Amino acid sequence: MDDITRIFKTEYRTDISDYVHLHWKDDDFFGYQFLNGVNPMMIRRCDTLPDNLPLTDNMVFLHGQCSLAEEMKNGNIFLCDYKILDGIQTNVINGKKQYLMAPVVLFQKTENKMMPIAIQLKQKPAEDNPIFFPTDSKYDWLLAKIFVRSADFNVHQLNTHLLRTHLLAEVFAVSLLRNVPMVHPLYKLLVPHTRYTLYINVLARLRLISPDGVFNQFAASGGKSKGMFKILRRSLSSMTYTSLCIPDDIAERGLENVPNFYYKDDGIEIWKTIHRFVKGILSFYYRTNSDVENDPELQKWIKEIFEYGFLSMTSTGIPQKFTTVDELIKFVTMVIFTGSAQHAAVNTGQYDYASWMPNTPISLQLPPPTKKGVADEDQMLATFPDINTTVKGMDTLFLLSQQSTDFVPLGQYPEEHFTEDFPHKKIEEFQRELKALSNLINARNKTLEVPYTYLDPMKVENSVSI
Repeated sequence: MDDITRIFKTEYRTDISDYVHLHWKDDDFFGYQFLNGVNPMMIRRCDTLPDNLPLTDNMVFLHGQCSLAEEMKNGNIFLCDYKILDGIQTNVINGKKQYLMAPVVLFQKTENKMMPIAIQLKQKPAEDNPIFFPTDSKYDWLLAKIFVRSADFNVHQLNTHLLRTHLLAEVFAVSLLRNVPMVHPLYKLLVPHTRYTLYINVLARLRLISPDGVFNQFAASGGKSKGMFKILRRSLSSMTYTSLCIPDDIAERGLENVPNFYYKDDGIEIWKTIHRFVKGILSFYYRTNSDVENDPELQKWIKEIFEYGFLSMTSTGIPQKFTTVDELIKFVTMVIFTGSAQHAAVNTGQYDYASWMPNTPISLQLPPPTKKGVADEDQMLATFPDINTTVKGMDTLFLLSQQSTDFVPLGQYPEEHFTEDFPHKKIEEFQRELKALSNLINARNKTLEVPYTYLDPMKVENSVSI
């Protein structure tokens, strides 16, 4: 641990990374990260236990003080299920096979905290797949949480971050450039939100996910096993329009009443602000539903997004054409939100939460315990990745978390595309509302032990550009 600390203690530490260093073992901080860390997309309310998680009340609650059925009925039980990782072939790093689990994690909301109460590290119940509890030995429980955090890293990077922000933003941008002329109001509205997206994605293909890229060399799901592509395919096949629209996503996951959930609180406010702005602009140009239906360039734009971005899968719920002004407004709101706020939420904090490697291991070198009571500190240290893997992971996440040198915050438009007065007034309104929201977020953050800054509009970039 001293060696890991020595790597960590550089001039590049942040206030949050120092907090992570001190609290990474704490159950309440482990739970907090599923709400306000870099991957707030996994957790959902649990109304019925999954069939593959054979739990009884006595296993989870000592002395019968609670019942799972009652707690689920009261909306206090939550679940993270990493079944998307089940059966993924793992990397070989430094000549050693790596390990990546597909855990199921159960949480209980108690005293406004999200506390882990059970972890099963593989999908199929078995004698060699024990369910771990906070009452187990120190290293049994800690290792279980470490395997969950490593699983979360791999899902976050490939699904939450790469697919659901970078690659989607590219789909929206390419279809815009192919189908919508520069004089079109949709082009004028969206082109600032495509800035650098194609360039950064070319760099990602060359340096991160190429055969000799960082992810393929050092992540558990990288390498010749092609696990990365299997995860991406599974991620795309399970993606829905609902999950891309934060108010719908929060409702669908049953998280509306979760306290201290700042991604939800700030994200929904930004969504509403973007929606008002988009409605103001588009309603000026599209007065009736028939105006939308009869715009061939608009229809070509959404048609290509549906066909090439979502592989013509109707199960996604993505519109194949626009028939109403409201449909158009919602979809364009989602496009702007995805490339700005959602990307900021899942990108900016990466170094904060992963620079202390034990909190977010990029890969793990030993399988998890198959029975309880044998894990110790030596096994934990041997499970962690090698030093070159650790340092390369830190280095990459540091670069990804940096603000661009020519950063443009959400709602700022240095290049003027609209010529009429009305859209200029709407832009000014948008900027005022974003500034007011930023002030509210900053005031709240002064009262928090761990400030949530990633959705402060003044720190959200206009586009996916890093």
